[in-house]
Amino acid sequence: MQTNILWTGLEYYSLENCLVEVFSEGVEITSTIIGKYEEKIYKVDYRIKANKQWETTLLEIDSRHDDHMQSIRLESDGNGNWTGKDGKINQFKGCFEVDVSLTPFTNTLPINRLHLALHQSQEIQVIYCDLLNGQTRCVTQKYTRLSDTKYHYENVPNDFEATIQVDENGYVVDYPSLFERTAALSTNYRLHRT
Repeated sequence: MQTNILWTGLEYYSLENCLVEVFSEGVEITSTIIGKYEEKIYKVDYRIKANKQWETTLLEIDSRHDDHMQSIRLESDGNGNWTGKDGKINQFKGCFEVDVSLTPFTNTLPINRLHLALHQSQEIQVIYCDLLNGQTRCVTQKYTRLSDTKYHYENVPNDFEATIQVDENGYVVDYPSLFERTAALSTNYRLHRT
């Protein structure tokens, strides 16, 4: 199953074209984001792979903000152990998700992996990629399921929180003041996976 999603970024003035492909072994996401920040144009291409339990196994990002280029490639065994171009990355041990600051898609990863019951909460460790500031670090986040389609998200310690609306697949429909979904279509593109 493939879903092509278009998101509009409200705070960072962006447009994202995201393709989510769910297949028997897991899920693969390929996406392009373009936008403007601090009067400079940016472009981000990212690719994420997750296994069928929605545990992230690969993150690849190529981004450009004005004249600054950034490339990230992280791989996981699905058990919270990460490697990069220089080998094992101990500071990310225990992280099962990635959070890319310029897309709402990465909220789908913990929502679909955790399978929270109604009103259940859970704190998780996440690799946070702040592309516009060139930082990648481990952070703690908390998700609480409010209904079938609403989740409360918090940074821990709490310096930001929001109630996110999702569809039946866990894909973000509305992320107040940050992102709104413009379109979502079932597709049948022929992708070449590597």
